[in-house]
Amino acid sequence: MSTPDPTDGLQLSPLHERHLALGARLGEFGGWSMPLEYATGVVAEHTAVREKVGLFDVSHLGTVLVTGAGAADLVDATLSNDLGRIQHGQAQYTLCCDDSGGVVDDLIVYFFDEDKLLLVPNAANAAEVVRRLAEAAPADVRVSDEHADHAVLAVQGPAAEAVLRDVGLPTGHDYMSFREAEGFAALGAPVVVCRTGYTGERGYELITPAVAAGDLWDALVEAGGPHGLTPAGLGARDTLRTEMGYPLHGQDLSTDTTPVQARMRWAVGWDKPTFWGAEALRAEREAGPSRTLRGLRAVGRGIPRPGMTVSHDGVAIGTLTSGTFSPTLRTGIGLAYLATDPALPDGTEVSVDVRGRAHAFTLVRPPFVDTSVRS
Repeated sequence: MSTPDPTDGLQLSPLHERHLALGARLGEFGGWSMPLEYATGVVAEHTAVREKVGLFDVSHLGTVLVTGAGAADLVDATLSNDLGRIQHGQAQYTLCCDDSGGVVDDLIVYFFDEDKLLLVPNAANAAEVVRRLAEAAPADVRVSDEHADHAVLAVQGPAAEAVLRDVGLPTGHDYMSFREAEGFAALGAPVVVCRTGYTGERGYELITPAVAAGDLWDALVEAGGPHGLTPAGLGARDTLRTEMGYPLHGQDLSTDTTPVQARMRWAVGWDKPTFWGAEALRAEREAGPSRTLRGLRAVGRGIPRPGMTVSHDGVAIGTLTSGTFSPTLRTGIGLAYLATDPALPDGTEVSVDVRGRAHAFTLVRPPFVDTSVRS
């Protein structure tokens, strides 16, 4: 009897063979087979990003091109953030909400010009974002799902700029802005270099045609050797983003949560005439949410996990949505939606049911790790 193929039915990254050659442990993520960790392990990969530089394949992320006269107007009238806050050559974090204000997806918008925008949604939600935008688009605006046409890589860490400079890619631009490297010498292919990431460290995300992904990966690995570059999987990406308090769609964000509850009001253009979910979100902002996303840090040795119950004075007040061991702090940290009544200030001690045992945690305001001096 043959052994089942663990990638059967899953989408494969254009870098799949390179991950296999590196001994990656693969897992399903949003319908894709992606590296969870390499032989180095999650903690080593996490530490490399915090101290030197890590290289991530995040090609599972979607790429959606919105083009035509009125493309920017479509995006501004549907997604939550205000495109008027940014200029050409800048990127913006935004949300796709439903009529109830629930988060269908969180994504990045690359603003090339009024007639061309590139959206980068999460893997599992890309098709739904495309469907919603296509249904709302006027006849002269085209919404194209280019998920399979591009690869997305992330170079994150204190040495990220040195690595990119060594391969001839542009660096030094402002946070949430991007530059285009047309006909990148090593590839003969375009690379969009955006100064952003999901780790809290100084870093860049690179978008290139899928056919050029292998050459770009190889160039970065070779250039990164002297800088201590380490390929990193989605396991380290998760511990890094949790240390920053960044929410993950499917855990901390969903159609059952809103940006008001998730403390993401900054990602909403409240003064815009309209956007999906505007009426419900404005009403919730006015009334105040019944729960909010809070950070928890272990007092002792408890490691929180999603789904665990949080209590205060013996009364359940919420549930963990993210929880992990922080390699940087060497302790447990997590995110949980907690009731706003009673209003518990940061520093309050709460209890988390970790496998049937009560463990003490303190409410804290993320980020758990301060990387501002490096990013």
